[in-house]
Amino acid sequence: MLLIPALDLKGGQAVRLLEGDPARETPYGDPLLAALRFQEEGARYLHLVDLDRALGTGNNREALLRLREVLRVPFELAGGIRTLEALQEALALGADRAVVGTVAVKDLALLERMLSVAGPGRLAVALDARGLEVVVAGWRERAPVSALDLLKTWAAMGVRTLIYTDVRRDGTLLGLDLEAVARVREAWPHALIAGGGIAGLGDLLALGRLGVEGAILGKALYEGRILLREALEVV
Repeated sequence: MLLIPALDLKGGQAVRLLEGDPARETPYGDPLLAALRFQEEGARYLHLVDLDRALGTGNNREALLRLREVLRVPFELAGGIRTLEALQEALALGADRAVVGTVAVKDLALLERMLSVAGPGRLAVALDARGLEVVVAGWRERAPVSALDLLKTWAAMGVRTLIYTDVRRDGTLLGLDLEAVARVREAWPHALIAGGGIAGLGDLLALGRLGVEGAILGKALYEGRILLREALEVV
């Protein structure tokens, strides 16, 4: 299983939000230092999120350019990628793949065009949900659509990488809702990456037992609840 440290960028700094709420933010300083630390500890892939772009409050392009210069491992980029231009910009920044969420729920025709432009290998789709209740627009809006129906639609369209985040758990260190992850795993026939609330090695081992291919690690790394070197050895 691939362990993927997360770097959420807001105002040029690394932060973690509690349940995706920008009013409940924990700052973690210069994202460059975090990225270098994760690389040194053995990370083979990183998950970068431009929170300002996702929330419509600006962007973190300058910080992303700085990160691109020092990263020796591939990264995926998420946050506010809702047009073909934004997709192309993300890939031009050097992202191994772009991650789209709102578009994949609200505009399937645009998602199809994005898949055509990027190819399934360079486009991942985010299923952001409270359990299995889908949310979009920086996790602020509930989408009136079934998560499990969406998974069938995306698979049929050619999506091959899914990132499932349980918004209720994200940034809480409460552990995963394994029942929800198991239902997503059962419904999704391709590569699955899961995150949201991972608190310790037990969560990672449980994901491995479910056959999940990747795990996104956030606050547990920043708070020292999980040591990346140790987790890589265990998983």
